[in-house]
Amino acid sequence: MLRLDDLALFARTAELGSLSAAARELDCSPAVASAALKRLEQQLQVRLFVRSTRSLRLTGEGEQFLEHARSALHSLELGRQQLAGGKAAISGVLQLSAPSDFGRNVLLPWLDQLQQEHPQLSLRLLLSDRVADLFRQPVDIALRYGAPEDSSLVALPIAAHNRRVLCAAPAYLARHGAPRQLEELRQHNCLQYMLGGRVHERWSFSDGRRSQAVTVSGNRISDDADVVRRWAVAGQGLVYKSWLDVAADVQAGRLQVLLPHWQGEPTPLNLICAHRDQLSKPVQLLREHLRQGCAHLLQQAPWLG
Repeated sequence: MLRLDDLALFARTAELGSLSAAARELDCSPAVASAALKRLEQQLQVRLFVRSTRSLRLTGEGEQFLEHARSALHSLELGRQQLAGGKAAISGVLQLSAPSDFGRNVLLPWLDQLQQEHPQLSLRLLLSDRVADLFRQPVDIALRYGAPEDSSLVALPIAAHNRRVLCAAPAYLARHGAPRQLEELRQHNCLQYMLGGRVHERWSFSDGRRSQAVTVSGNRISDDADVVRRWAVAGQGLVYKSWLDVAADVQAGRLQVLLPHWQGEPTPLNLICAHRDQLSKPVQLLREHLRQGCAHLLQQAPWLG
C-alpha cells in the first residue's frame, strides 16, 4: 500500500525540482527522503525521476502519476478539513494583493472555485503591479514575482520554477517574421513594461551554458503588465513575459513562443506576508490552491519540452 508521506514527498519534490529542498520543507533528512522516493518507485515499479548530480526532472511516468498523487493528497486534505469542522471552519475575509496580469487572467477563476468550495469565505482583492505595502494597505498577503526587497517579510513559494518567455502573436510573425537569433530582437518592435519609473528594456536569456542579454526597443511601453500582454495578443510586437501570464494564450494559439532553446530569466511567484501568524486557515488553503494551479500550468512550460 502506498504511504501518504511518500506521496507528499514525491509531489513536493516535483514542484520544487529538488529532493533536498522537499526534505527540508517536510522536516526529514535527505537520506530518509531518498529512501521514501525509492520505496515509492519500487511499489509502482516505475522510475519517477531522472536524477543526476546537478538536476532532477520527472520521467514520463512520473508526470503521469503526479496528477494522481496531487488529486489523492487534495482529496485527503478536504476530508481532514471536513472532520475538523467542514467548510464552516473556512470563513472570514481574505485580503489579497496580486499583479495585474496574473490577477485578472489567471487568479480570478481560481478564486471563484475557492469561494464555491468555501462559500463563507469573503475576498478583498487589490490588483496592481506596484509592490503592496503590507503594513499600510488593507491587505494581509500579496502575490508577487521575485523575492521581496524587504528581508523582514515572509516569502512562501508558489511557483518557484516559473520563467519569462519570449512570445509574439501569429499576426505579427506573419508580417515581420520570427527572430532566429537573440541579436535579431533589436530589429523587432519589442513591447516593454515599466515598474517604478524604470523601463525593463534589457531582456536576459540562458541556453544552459552561457547567458546573454539584449537591450530592446519598441513603440509601446506601459506600467500595466496586462496591457503589454494585450498589445502582444493584438499583434503589436514581441513580448517578454512570465510563463504563468501567457500560458493560456500560448495554449490557445493567440501567442507563439519564440527561440524556445533560450530560457528566459527566472521569475518565481511567491506569497508574501508580514508575519507568519498571518498564515490563517484561509491563507493556507489559498496557498495550496495556487500551488496546484501553477504546477499544472508549469507542466506545459516550453523549457520542459
